[in-house]
Amino acid sequence: MLEIVKIIIGVVFLVIGIPLGDFLARQTKEELKQGRIWFVQIISVSLVIGFIGLILGNDFLMFGLFFVAIVTSRSL
Repeated sequence: MLEIVKIIIGVVFLVIGIPLGDFLARQTKEELKQGRIWFVQIISVSLVIGFIGLILGNDFLMFGLFFVAIVTSRSL
């Protein structure tokens, strides 16, 4: 039961990343044009390490880095 609650909280955390990423993209349009390559690298590294967290069973690592990937990808 505790594991299901942790997963539900993690999914809610990831869903919150979508509007947050949209908001940040609207507020920082100038930085997005110049730093596009850095955003792609951040997304790639976050996804790779997030999947490593999934394989290892580390929920904090997995959800944290997937959140970073979602927020950053909304900026592209």
